[in-house]
Amino acid sequence: MNLDAMPADILWGVATAAYQIEGAVDEDGRGSSIWDTFSHTAGRTRAGDNGDIADDHYHRWQQDVGIMRELGLGAYRFSIAWPRIQPSGSGRIEPRGVAFYDRLVDALLTAGVAPVATLYHWDLPQPLEDAGGWPVRDTAARFADYADAVGTALGDRVDTWITLNEPWCSAFLGYASGVHAPGRTSPSDALAAAHHLNLAHGAALAALRSVAPQARLSVALNLHVVRPEGSGDDDAARQVDAVGNRVFMGPMLGPAIPQTCWPTRRRSPTGHSSKMATKQRSLRSSLAASTCSASTTTHPRWSGKGTADRSRSASEPMGTVSQKTRRSSAAPTSNSSPSPDHIRRWAGPSIPPG
Repeated sequence: MNLDAMPADILWGVATAAYQIEGAVDEDGRGSSIWDTFSHTAGRTRAGDNGDIADDHYHRWQQDVGIMRELGLGAYRFSIAWPRIQPSGSGRIEPRGVAFYDRLVDALLTAGVAPVATLYHWDLPQPLEDAGGWPVRDTAARFADYADAVGTALGDRVDTWITLNEPWCSAFLGYASGVHAPGRTSPSDALAAAHHLNLAHGAALAALRSVAPQARLSVALNLHVVRPEGSGDDDAARQVDAVGNRVFMGPMLGPAIPQTCWPTRRRSPTGHSSKMATKQRSLRSSLAASTCSASTTTHPRWSGKGTADRSRSASEPMGTVSQKTRRSSAAPTSNSSPSPDHIRRWAGPSIPPG
């Protein structure tokens, strides 16, 4: 790679995830996450591997920051372990967890490395999963509280934030295919999780804006390039694109929930709709009646900052959407409920350009 040919304003750095590197899963008041449970369940990971020790970053963070300084890195994207801040996923803040990230941020700044904080990289506190997880709307409200607490603690020094890392993985690998934590296999729960992750993103933006108004806010989406295999496969590609991309891009930038995310109504041999179809229709009605923005719930954070956001100029973006390390300005957003025109626009016969 010819770095001289790259734009001068690109910030080069490295990225990690808390559960993948920190270890110390039962130290200083940290609670259990869905990945602790998942990785300790027989057959879920190769050779039973887990993150109990991982790279031992929790104890070796000073050495790690020193290596970053020696490498001349401009930025370090790290994720904050929600169970380390709120062991139960709500309520009490664990000061020792906050102190760890406080020391890390100060050391990065001293080393000349810009801290880039990700609020959520898949490690949902296990008590929240026990209460229903991301398929339950209240999890998004709890995420707003968590974002407020972390933003209050670190927002004076962290200028760049990522709300969610690859929410597609959280929703569809965690709740549909079951290959990621928490390992559930319910398509309807996966769709509900996607909706509530969208809500959580908007809620976190509102919370962070209120405590760190100068910050740059973003989300990391793992987008998919979808191409039809043959001339007759356009509809199949459109449906994959809807579930792979537009299920998040639509609400975040539209807003609109792509109609093609929802399966066609199916009837049993007796002519009566199945329970699954009934649940899917109910969920679809719930989603169509709401908007994936911070102003649609009764959570105090959203009814405060979110209400103010309703007067936002149509030209003001909600944040920045990033794919891995690539960032681009978000499109104008609206906080009104998605209209039929919005839905048709995203679920039309052709895949939106780009």
